[in-house]
Amino acid sequence: MYILSDVVSGFAFLLGIILILSALSSAVRTFIVPRGSAPDVLTRGAFVVMRYLIELPLRHASRLRREHALAYYAPVTLLTLPIIWLACVLVGYAALYWSLGIHSWGTALTTSRLSLLYLGSNVSAVPGGTVIAFSETVLSLLLGAILVSYLPTIYSAFSQRERAVTGLETLAGTPPTPLKMIKRYHLIKGFGHISDVWTTWQEWFEMVEESHTALVPLVLYRSPQPKRSWVTAAGAVLDTASLVVSALDRPRDPRAELCIRAGYLCLQRVAVPFGIPFNEDPSPAGPISVSREEFDAVCDELAALGVPLKPDRDQAWRDFVGWRVNYDAVLIGLAVLTMAPPGVWSTDRVPKRRTLFMTARRSARQAAAAAIDGRLSA
Repeated sequence: MYILSDVVSGFAFLLGIILILSALSSAVRTFIVPRGSAPDVLTRGAFVVMRYLIELPLRHASRLRREHALAYYAPVTLLTLPIIWLACVLVGYAALYWSLGIHSWGTALTTSRLSLLYLGSNVSAVPGGTVIAFSETVLSLLLGAILVSYLPTIYSAFSQRERAVTGLETLAGTPPTPLKMIKRYHLIKGFGHISDVWTTWQEWFEMVEESHTALVPLVLYRSPQPKRSWVTAAGAVLDTASLVVSALDRPRDPRAELCIRAGYLCLQRVAVPFGIPFNEDPSPAGPISVSREEFDAVCDELAALGVPLKPDRDQAWRDFVGWRVNYDAVLIGLAVLTMAPPGVWSTDRVPKRRTLFMTARRSARQAAAAAIDGRLSA
């Protein structure tokens, strides 16, 4: 009997330690460790469950209503994380108190609750109870302070990201498209200044890679305007740069090529924590989700406007494929993950999900894998 009691107490003590360390590890991995490749089960589970709760009543809602509801998705989920962490701490310390001498779960939970909220608790029956209660109070304050202290950082990075996305509407419309951007620069005779776009967006890609891999929940934050998305904006800029480099008859533009490289490296690094597959060194002739017919249609429209194009259309297509293949899969995967609003050559490549309860992460992986295999119909 005593041996069994000791085993149960030991199991409760171990369970309490696991819950406490899980809460602390979740907070550290989510906000402190600047490396998005460190996944966290509690944070991921919170986002998956919250996504189901938001999507379920919106199965038959209009796109605009869904968009407004999804704007609350990431912020509200972030605010639930301290509640989850504190719940783990509450139950974890209750298990410690129970295993160390308070043989009533009701009393153990009350003791833990009072220590958690720093209201004072009777821990005289627990060996080292004062130290344990003090550690619980400190840990609860720490977990709450972590989120509060990082909120300004999150919204500062969000503001920097959205500033360029908002400015893109002037250049490429909403939703942004490479055709609109090239036409606009051509009509205002501004091709001599289009390189300024590549410099601005190369810096933007580098900023997004740094902030969105350090603070992964930022990936799911939506733009203030329902028809804008950082994912579709990134895709439009990359496609415009790829078209300019591959199809337009103009001097070579190294800044456009560097912008493309910064862009696909950014999207690839952001995709890593979500398990979205991509080929780090794809073949220049690999499959992409944009068809030759779509490419030719854009080139024909540009030619009709008088935009100078390279005479060898076949070589231009091969060059375009060679650039697009670097970011095609991750762009499609991130469009699924973020449920981005309609965009040309990005969200319009996304296959329809088979079921509401397929998680975003799994959907994104499947869409990216399909893009790599060339199974997405354009």
